[in-house]
Amino acid sequence: MPTIKDSVHNHIELTGVGAALLDTPSVQRLRYVRQLGTVSLVYPSANHTRFEHSLGVYHLIRQACAHLDLDGPATEHLEAAAMLHDIGHTAFSHNLEPILEREAGRGHDAVEHLLEAAPIAEILAEYDLSTRRICSLIAGDGTLGQLLAGELDVDRMDYLIRDAHHTGVPYGTIDPGRLLRQLTIVEGDLALEEGNVQSAESLLIARALMNPTVYNHHVSRISKAMLRRGIMRLFEAVEPSDCLEPMVDPWPGTPHRVHPLRQATDHDILVALSSHKETAPLVRRIVTRDLYKRAIWAEYDTVPEEIRSFDATDCLEAERAIATRADVDPAQVILDVPSRGDIREASSRVIVNGEVRRLGQQSPLVAALQSNDASQWRLGVYAPAELTEHVGKATVDELGLDLGDRLIREYTRGLHRQLGEFTNP
Repeated sequence: MPTIKDSVHNHIELTGVGAALLDTPSVQRLRYVRQLGTVSLVYPSANHTRFEHSLGVYHLIRQACAHLDLDGPATEHLEAAAMLHDIGHTAFSHNLEPILEREAGRGHDAVEHLLEAAPIAEILAEYDLSTRRICSLIAGDGTLGQLLAGELDVDRMDYLIRDAHHTGVPYGTIDPGRLLRQLTIVEGDLALEEGNVQSAESLLIARALMNPTVYNHHVSRISKAMLRRGIMRLFEAVEPSDCLEPMVDPWPGTPHRVHPLRQATDHDILVALSSHKETAPLVRRIVTRDLYKRAIWAEYDTVPEEIRSFDATDCLEAERAIATRADVDPAQVILDVPSRGDIREASSRVIVNGEVRRLGQQSPLVAALQSNDASQWRLGVYAPAELTEHVGKATVDELGLDLGDRLIREYTRGLHRQLGEFTNP
């Protein structure tokens, strides 16, 4: 029985199908995909990987199964799903997933075709496990799927405490042991037992605080946007199969076409970007942390509604228009339009006075945090430091932003000179 020393959960024991899947190429590839992508440019110790996270999710799913008295095939399917839930992830975390969806027509959690490749297929057959059922669990379907991808899932529990641990940011600290011990199943849905409203709120608060501090820190957003734009430009110039040559094929012999983005590691992406003249200057800035700066950092109510709904193609077109108006190279303008985050934890079920209620109905914190989410939303336009003021003015004119005379005072380099990058610049 392999036992692995983990920085978060201490000792993790692997048995059965979990131990069998551990050394497959698809799981081992996750050692070279960092959990938080470019966040290490903000928090230098944030170098943990999807491999560690997958072990953590496996560990927590075993604890959940023990508490809920699950055993046999149900437990084995959940353990396999926990080990495999991230094997479809692109490099650099979620950052490149929109490109994968556009290129391959499926997201990171659509993994059925990956489970049909050797050696995973043979291992699952050996344990008499259903590929379809594992995929359903990974997608969060059914009562047990909620354990992996629901409002109270172990995936979220692990990444919050792991990300907090490795960044040194305390806001993601939660008590997964208590959460798991209080789980129950009521009418086919997971819920927290009586008296645990605060436990459910802890997940909500942790993610709400980690979002602006870690996941959406402005330096993280700038570097992610630069990387994403670099890959899009690379794929415009070169076929993905011609520019991405992963060192290892994690799914040898699969009968399906696997997009190179699914096979690549963080290193593969950086090599591909640095090997082509179209993208080498951009990736050089990323690896040397010579990042673009904020030309615009606009609040939700200052941005027209149609711009808040821009997709990747819309952003590219707007970048070219802004660059033309500013008379700069389009490669020196990046428009970053974030989506409005949904607070899934608000739908968590809690038992209050014997009645199952949604957390959003019970907790006044939910409404406050939903309002806070809108107040934290920012549209970003990024450019080299010497061009931020020029590009900022061109953006206001081109997109019709309602910034008034705050443009130079608040949204250009004056912001950095007056206030300074006082926290993790």
